[in-house]
Amino acid sequence: MPTVTVIQPTLVESKAKIRAAAYCRVSSSSEDQLNSYMAQVTYYSHKFEDSETEMLVDVYADEGITGTREDKREEFQRLMQDCRRGKIDRIYTKSISRFARNTKDCLKNVRELKSLGITIFFEKESIDTANMTDEMMITIMGGLAQEESVSISQNMRWSIRKRMENGTYRNSTPPFGYVFDGNVLAINPAEAEIVCKIFNWYLSGNGLQTIAEKLNNSEVATCQYGEKWHITTVRYVLTNERYIGDALFQKNYRTEQVPFVKKKNHGEVQMYYANAVNPPIIDKESFWHVQELLASRKREYACNHHFLSRKILCGSCGATYKQRMRSDHECWVCRTRDKDAARCCNPIIPESEIYDAFIRLSNKLTNNVQNILVPLLDALQELKLKKYSGNLQIMDIRKEIAKLREQQHVLTRLKTKGFLNEAKFQTQTAELNTKISRLQRELKRLTQSGDEDETLNQIEMLTDFFAKRQELTVYFEPDAFESIVEKIVVISRNELDFHLIGGLKLTEYVE
Repeated sequence: MPTVTVIQPTLVESKAKIRAAAYCRVSSSSEDQLNSYMAQVTYYSHKFEDSETEMLVDVYADEGITGTREDKREEFQRLMQDCRRGKIDRIYTKSISRFARNTKDCLKNVRELKSLGITIFFEKESIDTANMTDEMMITIMGGLAQEESVSISQNMRWSIRKRMENGTYRNSTPPFGYVFDGNVLAINPAEAEIVCKIFNWYLSGNGLQTIAEKLNNSEVATCQYGEKWHITTVRYVLTNERYIGDALFQKNYRTEQVPFVKKKNHGEVQMYYANAVNPPIIDKESFWHVQELLASRKREYACNHHFLSRKILCGSCGATYKQRMRSDHECWVCRTRDKDAARCCNPIIPESEIYDAFIRLSNKLTNNVQNILVPLLDALQELKLKKYSGNLQIMDIRKEIAKLREQQHVLTRLKTKGFLNEAKFQTQTAELNTKISRLQRELKRLTQSGDEDETLNQIEMLTDFFAKRQELTVYFEPDAFESIVEKIVVISRNELDFHLIGGLKLTEYVE
């Protein structure tokens, strides 16, 4: 019998520290909540200074953001991205309600983090996801947090509806053309003049795009929704009943269930129309004439618009294709060829053949999503990970911004208690704001990945779209086409290039 010698393992103590991250959030921008926000940031910034086992990677803090919608929390999204990049081992957060008030999202994220080997410690509930038995507790506490959010929302909605019913409801920001004079709306003469011009231009035959270009070319002060005038902002002015002194409340509403989603009110919930609530800028006859013109032009556009319009381009001359009716079918023709056949040789394409080509393309991607889209997505994520991993400069800037914000709150408290006069408060606050703005610009420059992020997000959407399809496509689906196809380039009578979201280009041959 052979002699066996047992060789004991050599244990080497790992001195690598656990990479910890902290997540903080407050759900409003009130002074009390902001003090709580800064307290959380300060607490976690100092918590790991003397730790021998853990090191702080970063503090992720969302200020004045709801917990029921994780897509609205930019810092939370950054935390999850860094976890997927392998930069974090453990997360600390004050409570489950700070982490999420939506049970579904809470459990989804906890499970994803556990699959990545990342644990979470909820300090208030003393729950550590390193212990598998705590998942039931997370479900219960997450459910309670969700119910609390729903209850608060219902109370606020009741209060708002009561104010709408008696006509005392006031929007948080005044419409363009008005300012708040105490609790009532007063006309802003400079902006009111612009409102009158917009109505007069539209009644004179100018379109929405033309009016927007006129305002931008004249460098007219923009309205509150963006840096430039667009079709949507011009339409907002032309359709707002505030300009005749009335108010329609609850044009939009939020769903009753978590996550709360804002939707346009098409009669699903009650509306309230109040007369003579503010001074008018436009006479009622002109206002209602504009509404009739908007409706008639919308009907005309709907009759002439097709979802393929401006999506089909000629590979020969670059012009867009337009729809043409034949005796028994619809087809698409290059605009240049339609005017002069000698100037472009690209042929007419039957509409049905475009549909069939898209169906074949969709089925190929459905069958080969694991061979084409998933490897592409993995490669893009790997490239991005290599680009941003280990960027200590970004972390230092975020810490510096947090310190400056803390100094702002200290100044506010000193002024409130009478230890700091108004002049010194304004001077020091301005200095801090200047420093914060400079750091935020630098942070934006360092983290701005531009088209890379957009491309990655679009490839993720494309992969998810085809991965979830249970069956092959039989009939053409307009919604699917509009969601994933950016354009079609006609190369020849038998060859179409489909340009999909994410920059993916695939060729399909017309039979």
